Amino acid sequence: MGRPVTLFTGQWADLPLAELAAKAGGWGFDGLELACSGDHFDVLTALSDARYCGGRRELLERHGLGCWAISEHLVGQAVCDPIDPRHRAILPADVWGDGDPDGVRARAAERLKDTARAAARLGVTTVTGFTGSPVWHLLYSFPPNDFADIDRGYERFAEAFAPIIDVFDAEGVRFCLEVHPTEIAYDFVTTRRALAAIDRREGFGINLDPSHLAHQFLDPAAFAEEFADRIYHVHVKDARRRLDGRRSILASHLPFGDAERGWDFVSPGRGDVDFEAFVRALNRIGYGGPLSIEWEDSGMDREWGAPDALGFVRRIDFAPSAVAFDAAFARDR
Repeated sequence: MGRPVTLFTGQWADLPLAELAAKAGGWGFDGLELACSGDHFDVLTALSDARYCGGRRELLERHGLGCWAISEHLVGQAVCDPIDPRHRAILPADVWGDGDPDGVRARAAERLKDTARAAARLGVTTVTGFTGSPVWHLLYSFPPNDFADIDRGYERFAEAFAPIIDVFDAEGVRFCLEVHPTEIAYDFVTTRRALAAIDRREGFGINLDPSHLAHQFLDPAAFAEEFADRIYHVHVKDARRRLDGRRSILASHLPFGDAERGWDFVSPGRGDVDFEAFVRALNRIGYGGPLSIEWEDSGMDREWGAPDALGFVRRIDFAPSAVAFDAAFARDR
């Protein structure tokens, strides 16, 4: 198919970008999806230093790498979330500030706007990320929910993101929500609702990661086809369910990698995602953008797993047929 295969750098933010780029180039990746964390891409420096974005590009190009998207997942999470001490660990110090929840959300929204401006300076038109959610904590309706609170949660999401998407539109950049538990959209129903809440604005789309649907027993290929006009970016990741009557799909408050969990993320091709069906669906909807490997597998060394995942993606990214297979049967008349 020729879609570029990139490596999402969020799980590698402990490595300097220069070191990671050398590894990724040596493994054969086409590019990196740069996380706005570690030293990989600094939004404020991109806006204050006219040479910074060119320097990032030059660093990547030395290793034969491109960049089609940057990620602002961590800051995005704080835009709509109820803020608690866990957020301090994932946010820049100046976004966290004094920790006052309203202030944190406001500063996160402003940083996300700046991310759109920085992306434009880097020359990319896609920012992947999270939104957070005012209603995720109401997932299990006990004590019983007042469903007017759910309605209001989607209104609050739209109120927070409308001015953010105004900036994205002005910069010619699109925001791609990674549909994911803990976000305003995590399945078919909530994705429909989130898109409707924001009036299906073109500047707000989807970063489709099939692993987040697979462990919910949802069909990533069907998701791609239903939301075809909003699939702006794709992550490649896998998940494996281990439900044996003792392990729970709710993961039992256990960390990733614990053997007692009912599901876990695994390297692509080693879980429950039907990647052939997924690629066929991407072909049907005409998706030609990056396939960005978000490598997560607590049971596998990442420097063995990332190039192995790259090889898997190269093998399964087949092009659609340009002709009907039975066309050769027709005789000239």
